[in-house]
Amino acid sequence: MTTETAINPLTAARELTDAAQAVVDAALKHGAAVTEGGRTIDDHQVHTERLAYLATQVRAAHEQTAYAERTGDALQAEYAVIYAAEVVQALRSAIETAWDDFGLTEADLAGLYAPAARESVRAGSSEARIRGVGRQVIASLGVNNCDLEDEVASLTRDMAREFAKNEVAPIAQDIHREDQLVPDSLLESFSAQGFFGSSIPEEYGGTGMGDLPMIIITEELSAASLAAAGSLATRPEIIAKALIAGGTDEQKQYWLPRIASGEEICAVAVTEPDIGSDVASLQCRAEPAEYEGQRGWRINGAKAWSTFSGRATILGLLARTGDADSGNRGLSLFIIPKPAFDGHQWDFEQPEGGKISGTANPTPGYRGMHSFTLAIDDLWVLHENLVGGDEGIGKGFFLQMGGFAAGRLQTGGRASGVAQAALEKACQYVQQRSQFGVALADFQLTQYKIGRMAAMIAAGRQLTYEAARTFDTRAVEPSMAKLLTCDIAGEVSREAQLLHGGWGYSEEDPVARYVVDALVLPIFEGVKPILELKVVGRSLLAAAAD
Repeated sequence: MTTETAINPLTAARELTDAAQAVVDAALKHGAAVTEGGRTIDDHQVHTERLAYLATQVRAAHEQTAYAERTGDALQAEYAVIYAAEVVQALRSAIETAWDDFGLTEADLAGLYAPAARESVRAGSSEARIRGVGRQVIASLGVNNCDLEDEVASLTRDMAREFAKNEVAPIAQDIHREDQLVPDSLLESFSAQGFFGSSIPEEYGGTGMGDLPMIIITEELSAASLAAAGSLATRPEIIAKALIAGGTDEQKQYWLPRIASGEEICAVAVTEPDIGSDVASLQCRAEPAEYEGQRGWRINGAKAWSTFSGRATILGLLARTGDADSGNRGLSLFIIPKPAFDGHQWDFEQPEGGKISGTANPTPGYRGMHSFTLAIDDLWVLHENLVGGDEGIGKGFFLQMGGFAAGRLQTGGRASGVAQAALEKACQYVQQRSQFGVALADFQLTQYKIGRMAAMIAAGRQLTYEAARTFDTRAVEPSMAKLLTCDIAGEVSREAQLLHGGWGYSEEDPVARYVVDALVLPIFEGVKPILELKVVGRSLLAAAAD
């Protein structure tokens, strides 16, 4: 009897995950002392990044193991032990190569190096075990039918998957290769399904299904096309969350039903040409003004990477209303109506004398909505469109960050969808393609790669699903989900491309689209290094100091 068959995979996964969590907790406690509860992370950036990523991997291992325990699914248990073994190896390596930084003792590591842990790591890392999983995944063509433990979510997945297959997949390749704009017909179908309002409360015209069904929808649509479908609800989610958190009753009643129905198409204008993740340093300025007796604001400045702002009919724009030194407490959020425009260039001149122009930034992937640089000149906006009204002045940063948390959560779903699409495409290809008289699916290395790909996707997915379930109570999980799943999507899509050989580099094959689309995932909604340091790392270290 071999080691990999002798152990109980679920028991081994739980033991490894618990041992890893204990070590991470001790490392975070030491890190909290060194960084003064996260206040001095900039003096320890490399180690903070390391802690954030390891803690995120361990959290994913825990969620995958917990899911397998709840469902009793044998394949999910195999995913759990494979992923847990990989995480423990990464944790051991990190500690051994930066021993002084972690500040741990041999006693702290006892659980990771105990005989049972060593045996479990070897079993979980066994190529025979991973190849066996790979064969199962290939035989099923990689399709994800995991138990969602939620009837509404299951019905939602069926609906979204059918929509993606019938409405999105047939046009996804053309939209990418020809850099087309998402057609209005798809937006209309999207609206008819209620996808824009999946997490908007019913009282405001949404379906009120909640965050988990929203993630399920996002994942399925992203598997068909990241930009042309999977990301359509991101900007509505960001603006809707900000309105729900800080909008006036009148603003909620007016805007949320229009967003939920798709009557208003949303875009966000936050990033500036010289300012990326340092949102508190934004320079685009809004000054109090009047026009024909109406109270309002005049906005001047520039914005960058404003995705879908051409086709959008409202912009969620963050501008400085306080003095130059006011930082994040001097920003306010505005809802700015505008006409819809097609193409890669557009200009909007207001009757009130203001102007805004947009120029699309060429990108290798993430095509379908276009991302614009905006030039804003004396743009007029009514005071009633300042989110929160008088009470919202200076609170835009905090409202926007709450919206971005929703965007990060959704990105976990988007990344899971892209990774899933790459896995399925690889499974199809290796069954069809032969080399040296043998089907690619029968090669040991093919089976090993696909088994490992599937285990990573499963762990990232369960981390994201749990972040959706606890979105309103556990603030750091959406960022952890984004951090991990985006890397998984990048690695899985590249491995899938390699399994295709030369054909994987052809733009005629969707796998090439998955690769270039995956490149953007660690960048938007918080670029990876900032997310690791300023969000995940700081949050974990602050919590460990309590």
